[in-house]
Amino acid sequence: MAFTAVTPPSSGSSTASSDNRYTYYPMALTVITTVFFMWGFLTCLNDILIPHLKAVFELNYAQAMLVQFTFFGAYFLMSLPAGWVVGRLGYKKSIVAGLVIAGIGAVGFWPAAGLRWYPAFLGALFVLATGITLLQVAANPYVALLGPEKTSSSRLTLAQALNSFGTTIAPVFGSLLILSTQVKSSAEIAGLSASEQLLYRTQEAQSVQMPYLGLAIVLVLLALFVWLFRLPALEESTVKADTGHHTLLDALRYPHVLFGVLGIFFYVGAEVSIGSFLVNYISEPDIGHMSEQDAAHYVSLYWGGAMVGRFIGSVLLAKLSPRKLLTVFAAINVLLLIVTMTTSGSTAMYSIVAIGLFNSIMFPTIFSLGIERMGPLTGKASSLLIMAIVGGALVPFLQGTLADSIGIQHAFVLPALCYAYIVFYGLRGSAIRSAPVAATSQ
Repeated sequence: MAFTAVTPPSSGSSTASSDNRYTYYPMALTVITTVFFMWGFLTCLNDILIPHLKAVFELNYAQAMLVQFTFFGAYFLMSLPAGWVVGRLGYKKSIVAGLVIAGIGAVGFWPAAGLRWYPAFLGALFVLATGITLLQVAANPYVALLGPEKTSSSRLTLAQALNSFGTTIAPVFGSLLILSTQVKSSAEIAGLSASEQLLYRTQEAQSVQMPYLGLAIVLVLLALFVWLFRLPALEESTVKADTGHHTLLDALRYPHVLFGVLGIFFYVGAEVSIGSFLVNYISEPDIGHMSEQDAAHYVSLYWGGAMVGRFIGSVLLAKLSPRKLLTVFAAINVLLLIVTMTTSGSTAMYSIVAIGLFNSIMFPTIFSLGIERMGPLTGKASSLLIMAIVGGALVPFLQGTLADSIGIQHAFVLPALCYAYIVFYGLRGSAIRSAPVAATSQ
């Protein structure tokens, strides 16, 4: 017997845009926010996995950032297939499928850790990220459509707050389990006896195997949980309602979609890049001068700031212009990055951590503005926006290359440029303009 999460809008309401209710489907929104929490947790766990694998395989920064390159590269490669799946299966079945695929990827960490082979980790991450890509393509527009267009940014920001809750507790979880084992260098391992080497490698592997196996079980249980609820189909905003058979290029011809795709690329690139470098940056002698395990707690503060900001932002966005708030927050982050690059000690440390607070509304606001008034083209616009999450693969890798050449502190100039683009998007790029005739003809 399935649970019911559908509370349809009353027949007396005129249009969604004229209704001021926060959401038409409060129970459906509650169910889907659990999914946001889970993929936030999995994504942020990469920030702990990176320093662990960097030490285990003795990688440089650019090589270590292949974790994020692989993970977020899956968004670019799998977003279009994910959009096709959502168009055929609908939002609910696609969310369930995404959770199951992510669970399969999490199971892949068991053999990867046992083999102690870096490419095997990257392969498991790619499968895990494929599942999360499907979740992103389905769940983000679904939440935005669960009520009036006027409050879509606010609603999606609230759901993303639960995503941030996952990213907040993941570093604590990861530091206690994944970073709890002191990683030895190749020379130190060579100095151990055969039995000691076997014991060490077993403990090292289990520090990754057990957490991800537990996550795989949770993902499958969550898929079952979502399956049990009758969620609204909202087929009027899927490919099934697109009688004109529009293409992705038709959606991209809308300027606010095109600029939104670039906005997601630069925002996710900056957010992920900062999070990926925090442990190594804060543990630097001139910055935080602490162990990597202690520095991991500041990663929680970074993502915790985003969580707090999203709860506050969901209220502010229901009353203030999303475009203006986005512009102000992006400008503040540019200033914070300038501060961290030009100072040292606690000032540099806390200014970089504070960026998380102002990251809070950016993804949901850019996403909501990017699919605004797209009707049956919403699914195609959503696929393009999720594809742009590949910024999380490219920007950290480029910053890693910069860090190897000019130092980790000055390499933060790259995310500063990314936030500068978000300022432009809030001011001009997100404005709704008419699409060219070629884009609307059937």
